[in-house]
Amino acid sequence: MPDPILVIGESLVDITVGPGGTTTRPGGSPLNIAVGCARLGVSTVLATQIGDDEAGELVRDHLDSSDVDVRSLPPHRPDTSVARADLDSAGHATYSFDLAWDPTELPSPEGFGCIQVGSIGATLAPGADAVDALTAQAADAGVPIGFDPNVRPTITPDLADVRRRVDAMAERATVVKLSDEDAELLYPGEPDVLARLTGRGRTALAVLTCGGRAVRMRSAAADIEVAPPTVEVVDTIGAGDSFMSALLARLLEHELLTGAALDSAALVDLANTAARAAAITCTRPGADPPTRRELADSETST
Repeated sequence: MPDPILVIGESLVDITVGPGGTTTRPGGSPLNIAVGCARLGVSTVLATQIGDDEAGELVRDHLDSSDVDVRSLPPHRPDTSVARADLDSAGHATYSFDLAWDPTELPSPEGFGCIQVGSIGATLAPGADAVDALTAQAADAGVPIGFDPNVRPTITPDLADVRRRVDAMAERATVVKLSDEDAELLYPGEPDVLARLTGRGRTALAVLTCGGRAVRMRSAAADIEVAPPTVEVVDTIGAGDSFMSALLARLLEHELLTGAALDSAALVDLANTAARAAAITCTRPGADPPTRRELADSETST
């Protein structure tokens, strides 16, 4: 059984509007990653803020059904945050948000195999300041950190501030994953974003995802590209989060966050596993990451 993981950040409800109508489901990148890790057999704690309303009950039921241990962060709020996703004809989502993120107290990182941060929770003040302090504490304690910026300019439009926060967090992180959209927003014109990330600080693995195109991974020992599976896309909601959760679960399962060499074979295995998880999520509506059995079955069917 892998060491437990602590995921920190926002929980919300996704209101999805598309050609087939409107649906309401639990969401938020940290919540999705926590659910994905738990479904893959990792003991998972999610430190978050959830309102005492009907939407909050929906979120809690969703987390309970995947055996995620929820730590409710003060101050407690009456209303749960909301994200609206408008889908185009190809199933790609455009987001808008109504949320708050202002925890005044976070759990200690000690005792966890990894801390996962990112998205709005790592960039929206004042809560982002508490997350920043926690990652500094984790780095000092030698606890590995996963970081997925998942930049949302509609909610954090000051890209200079976002870039400053991302750079500080990335220097402490053991694993950093960027989408191609993140890379273009944060480092426009940068010739090699992954070399930038692995060339300083504690980052042992940097990842760049490009939707349905090749996934690239870089470590001190290797730099590889892997083509993701081709699937019929229902929508892309939560695909990047499923990728990150499968990546972290695989790293924890094989104890690759503790200084082990990440050679080409290890990177190809990580990329294939995480890409399959993302592909499964794309084949069904909403952020619905695969279980351990579903991910294993996808490997045998390819």
